[in-house]
Amino acid sequence: MLANRKASGVRPMDRVAFRAQTIVADVVLAAAAFALAYAIAPLKIPSFGFGDLPSLTLIQLVVLYAALAGGFTVLFRRELSPWRYVSIPDALVLARIALLTVGVFLVWVFVLDRARGVPRSTLVMAPLFQMMASMGVRVLRRALHERVFQSFSPLKTLGDRVAGAPSLLLIGPASLADTYLRDVSRSHDRTFSPVGIVGVEARDVGQQVRGVCIIDHLENLDQALADLRRWNRYPRAVLFLEEPARLKGLTADQLGQLKNDGVRLLRLPSIVELAHHEGVNLVPMRDINIEELLARDPIELDRGAVGALIRGRRVLVTGAGGSIGSELCRQAAAFNCAHLTLLDSSETALFEIDREIADRHPELSCAAVLCDVRKADRLSAVFEQEKPELVFHAAALKHVQMVERHPAEGVLTNVIGTWNVAEAAKACGAAQMVLISTDKAVDPSNAMGATKRLAEAVIQAQQSSNGTRFSAVRFGNVLGSAGSVVPIFKSQIERGGPVTVTHPEMARFFMTIPEAAQLVLHATATSADGEAGQTARLFILEMGEPVRIMDLARQMIALSGRTPGKDIEIQVIGLRSGEKLTEALLDETERAQPCAPKVLEVVSPSALRITATHVTQLEKLAEGGDDEAVRSVIFELVAQIRGEKAGSAPALRVVTSS
Repeated sequence: MLANRKASGVRPMDRVAFRAQTIVADVVLAAAAFALAYAIAPLKIPSFGFGDLPSLTLIQLVVLYAALAGGFTVLFRRELSPWRYVSIPDALVLARIALLTVGVFLVWVFVLDRARGVPRSTLVMAPLFQMMASMGVRVLRRALHERVFQSFSPLKTLGDRVAGAPSLLLIGPASLADTYLRDVSRSHDRTFSPVGIVGVEARDVGQQVRGVCIIDHLENLDQALADLRRWNRYPRAVLFLEEPARLKGLTADQLGQLKNDGVRLLRLPSIVELAHHEGVNLVPMRDINIEELLARDPIELDRGAVGALIRGRRVLVTGAGGSIGSELCRQAAAFNCAHLTLLDSSETALFEIDREIADRHPELSCAAVLCDVRKADRLSAVFEQEKPELVFHAAALKHVQMVERHPAEGVLTNVIGTWNVAEAAKACGAAQMVLISTDKAVDPSNAMGATKRLAEAVIQAQQSSNGTRFSAVRFGNVLGSAGSVVPIFKSQIERGGPVTVTHPEMARFFMTIPEAAQLVLHATATSADGEAGQTARLFILEMGEPVRIMDLARQMIALSGRTPGKDIEIQVIGLRSGEKLTEALLDETERAQPCAPKVLEVVSPSALRITATHVTQLEKLAEGGDDEAVRSVIFELVAQIRGEKAGSAPALRVVTSS
C-alpha cells in the first residue's frame, strides 16, 4: 500500500486538500442555492402567532443551511466520488443530502424562532436548486473529461471528424454500444471513429447512442452496409459487441464479404481473454473464427466457485502443451494458483506454454517438467516433489486414425498413463484429480475411443483412503485444437481446395477450447462438494444439437469470402476406419442428471472394475507390440464394462473397417 502511494506521486496532504475542495464546493453551492431560493420567494412571511420572537437574519440562515449541507456531504463521503465519473447512484445520494439538509434545517429554525424568517416556498426551492447545482457541476465536469462538447463544435465539419480515424461500425445491443462508447470517451481512444450502430431491435432504429446513430437492425445488415457505402462512410472495421453466435441473423456469407472488402473484424474480449489482454480494448477476431458462429450459447463460468477452488492451491496439469491442457494452465494462472506445474512429454509444446505463462504471469511460481505419463517411477517422483493439490490429466493420444493404426501406443498413454497419474495423485495426497475424456468413449467404434473408455473405468474404479476425489469430464470435439477438423479445413481452403468431407450426413458435437477448459473447472468445483472416498464422478456438458460437418465446411468457405461449389469444391471421400456418422454423450447403460448450470453428472454402473491386475496385463500386452491382440483385449474389456455378455463379441456400431 505504501509503495503504491509513493509510486503514485500524490502526497497525503495533496489528497486531503483535494477532498476538502470538494466539500467546500458543495457547501458554497448549497449556500448559493438557499440564497437564490430566498431571494425569489414571496416577501410576505406569516408569523403564525410567534411575532414576539426575534427572527434569524439571511446570513445566519444561509450559514446554517450551508453548514448542514457540508455535514451531510462528509457523512455520505461525497468527497471520495470523483466528479468526472458521476453516475445515477451519485445523483440519488445528492438528492438524499439535499432533502436531509432542508429537513434538519427546518427543525433547527423552528426551534430557534419558529421559522419566522423563512418563506415556506424557500424550503421547497432550496433543495431543488441544491440538487440541480451539485449535480450540474458534476455533469459538466464529466462532459469536459469525456470531451463531449467537441462533437458540437460548429467549426468541426463532418469531414474533419471522419478523416481523423478509420471508420468503425458497431454491431450489437444498444446497451453494449453505450458502454463501449462511454469507455472509449473516458480513455480518449481515437483509434476508430464510430460511424453507426447496427442494433438487434427494430424499435431502436433511428435513435442515437452518445451521438452515434442506430442506422438499422441486424436483419437488414446488408442494406445498412449499402447505405454506408452510398454515404461514402463504408466502415474500415466492424466491432461485434456480443459473441457473433448470439447475434441471430449474422451469417458466414456476410462475414466473408466483409473480409473480401478488407474490413477488419473485431470483438470485445471475453472474460477469459480479459485476463490475457489487460489494457486492450479491442481484440481482433481470428482469421477463421468458426467458433463464433456456432448456434449455442457459451457456457458461463462460475468464477466464484472456481476461484475458491484454485486460488492459493498447487495445480498440476499433464499434457500442459496441448490445446486443452494449455488453456487449463492459463486459467489456473489467471485464478492465482499458489504454484503451477506444467507436465508434458513434448519438449516444444512444453517450452511454448512455459514461456507464455512466464510472460503473462511473471509473479507466478511455475515449474515446467518434461515427463512421460507412461513412466510410473518418474511420474511418482515428480508428484512427490511438486506435491500438487489439484491434478488435471489432459495428456492423451487423441487422433483417431493414428491410434487406430497404433492401438498399443494408445493403451500405454491413455490407459496405463491414466493409472500412473491416479496412483501418483493418491500417493502424494492430492485433493482432486480430473480426467479429460471424450464422447468417442461412448460405445466406442475405434481404438482411441476404447482406450478413453478404459481410462474412464480406471478413474471410476479408484478408491482413496487419504481423501483424494476422482472425476472425469466427457465432451465433444474441440474447435481449433491440433488435428481437429477446423485447422484441416482452413489449410485446404488456403490451398484453394478441395475441402474433403467423409460423409454428407456426418455430425459432431462441438465446443470451443475455453468452453472445454471451463467445463473441466466446473466439474472440479462440483466434485469438490462430494464426500471423500465416494466412487469417482463423471460429468458431461449440455452441448446442444450436433453440427453437420458439411454445414461447417460450407460456413468456413463462406467465411473466407468464397462460394462453396464455385470457388472451392467440397469432396465426399467416404468414411474411414472406426468412424461413426454421429457421436453420443451417453451410453445406453448410462443416465444423466443436472448437477450445475449446463453440467450433467452421469450415472454409469460398470459391470467390470478395473484392477491393478488388468492394468499389468494390458501393459505387458501393449509393450509386446501385438496390435491385433491389444485391439481384441481392449474391446473385450469395454464390452464387459458396458455390461454385455462376457466372452461374446463386442456389440460395436462400427461403420466401416479398413
